[in-house]
Amino acid sequence: MPAQRLHKILAASGVGSLRAMEELIVAGRISVNGKPAHVGQPVSPADIVRVNGQIVKLRWQQRAPRVILYHKPMGEIVSRDDPEGRPTVFAHLPRLGSSRWVAVGRLDFNSEGLLLFTNAGELANRLMHPRYEIEREYAVRVMGELTEEHAAKLKAGVELDDGPARVLSIRDGGGEGANHWYHITLPEGRNREVRRMFEAVGLMVSRLLRTRYGPLTLPPQLKRGQQQELDAAQVKALLTVVGIKGGDAGASAAPGAPATGGDEGSDDSDDSEPNGNVIGYQSSNEHKAESWSRMRGNFDTVVAPPTRRGKYPGAGATRGGPRKPKGR
Repeated sequence: MPAQRLHKILAASGVGSLRAMEELIVAGRISVNGKPAHVGQPVSPADIVRVNGQIVKLRWQQRAPRVILYHKPMGEIVSRDDPEGRPTVFAHLPRLGSSRWVAVGRLDFNSEGLLLFTNAGELANRLMHPRYEIEREYAVRVMGELTEEHAAKLKAGVELDDGPARVLSIRDGGGEGANHWYHITLPEGRNREVRRMFEAVGLMVSRLLRTRYGPLTLPPQLKRGQQQELDAAQVKALLTVVGIKGGDAGASAAPGAPATGGDEGSDDSDDSEPNGNVIGYQSSNEHKAESWSRMRGNFDTVVAPPTRRGKYPGAGATRGGPRKPKGR
């Protein structure tokens, strides 16, 4: 079997993201055959790799990854350990034995909605990396009225302390007064990005719910605190959408390894571990959007959301939530 680069086989084995592996190598926390490793070092099945002193079993023949959709309620953190002892989303996930779940994206303590988990580091990286511009859709309740001027500013882009940010689309979700909802789509995820963008135009978000991540939509029947695992056909379709060939996504994250994803410090900061080695789309933004829309349509034929009305803002008219405007 041909040798592979150390950081790539570690990520493919689910140990962590590509960038996280590079950082651990530079920090001297990864060794090969008892000697400090270096970035780009080739390794083979005969080599013994240790992370933080623990031997890691690399997956040279990759198994199909597992993917879980979880409806995160408010009041839970996306972290395994919390000094305050608050509830964690990981408590609801099935055990993986010798591996661990990697959180794809984040939602903060007071945010809710769709949260993805996988045991494949490369798949997590493809879904989170900003260069792939995987769309995220949110239902947002704001204090005050979102005017056409506000919407134009959000679409054109607002300046945040970590750079410009914009929304791809905004549509009225219904409601009145302090209970007015809007549906927005973003091409990336950054630390509290949705809330900060609305603050930049003078509005405050009072509730935030993620309804879609890429081609995966929060199922209307999935209640808060419940999780649903994709079947083999759905996982295969997802791998195709993000451009991963069969078997390249990896699986079985090592139990002692760092996981991508993160804690409750942000509601949309699901790209905190960007990796410059990942090759993204090379086409124009318009072509990216068109290609992604087409791929999403193909994926929806495999993972089609239920047609009945659900109990969350993105699923249709609900009491106290967004209502479909008349005439649409």
